[in-house]
Amino acid sequence: MFRDLFQKKKKYATIPSQRWGNETESGEEPQERPKREIPEGLMNKCSKCGTIHYSKELEKNLKVCPNCGYHMRLNAIDRIMMTVDDGQFTEMDARMESKDPLKFPGYASKLEQQKMNSGLRDAVITGEGLIDGQPAVLAVMSFDFFSGSMGSVVGEKITRAIEHADARQIPMIIFSTSGGARMQESILSLMQMAKTSAALARFQENGGLYVSVITDPTMGGVSASFAMLGDVNIAEPGALFGFAGRIVIEQTIRQKLPENFQTAEFNMEHGQLDMVIHRKEMKSTLSQLLDFHSGKGGF
Repeated sequence: MFRDLFQKKKKYATIPSQRWGNETESGEEPQERPKREIPEGLMNKCSKCGTIHYSKELEKNLKVCPNCGYHMRLNAIDRIMMTVDDGQFTEMDARMESKDPLKFPGYASKLEQQKMNSGLRDAVITGEGLIDGQPAVLAVMSFDFFSGSMGSVVGEKITRAIEHADARQIPMIIFSTSGGARMQESILSLMQMAKTSAALARFQENGGLYVSVITDPTMGGVSASFAMLGDVNIAEPGALFGFAGRIVIEQTIRQKLPENFQTAEFNMEHGQLDMVIHRKEMKSTLSQLLDFHSGKGGF
């Protein structure tokens, strides 16, 4: 199974020993309560409504808050497992990882730390799998590696995935989440915007179907390139996406923006999206799109 390659050792939080009761009349020391180890991450708090849930229950609900419907962020591995049939996924370019081409101060050590913290080599996983029996190439970004920033490796892996989909003549699906271009790689990062966009243009000219799925958050260079170039553009509820951040825009235009500005719902209302789809319906929606494109069925 694809997940087995990325399993992390379970962590535990140790509860210090405590005293039971007060000192007895005989002067004996009270009994000591034994130390207990509680699995780390047993509970999870919704960052929107503040409700606390059992982590296992959240996982069963695809990490969507049962109380307010907030779609919590997923890492790339969980996203893939929710999307492909039986967790069967053939990863591409698995060993490709970022270096430090510009010798940016502190970048090399930060990359190593990001690898340790996330369990990933970079901010995107690419590969091929089946969605309800239909083949597709997937590129799935992960915000927990350098805030999903796009550097040389992200652009290269996505470009190769698009070219693979073109050669195989099967659909391409990209799940985006990003803080933007990775500043530590400067122009080498920015050029990935043009490279990925050009690859998509060739793919679409050849009749390929590209579905872009925007998740929270998708900003900067990613939003200004492949994230908004889909034949069908989908977003999860509440997903924040745009180029510049809200504060920067307000300071520039000297106006107060609407409360829901840059959310999926706001962008849907203003013609920037085709669909806003709940996470529970995402796989079935993608399956319908692939089926419709193949000419075998429809909505």
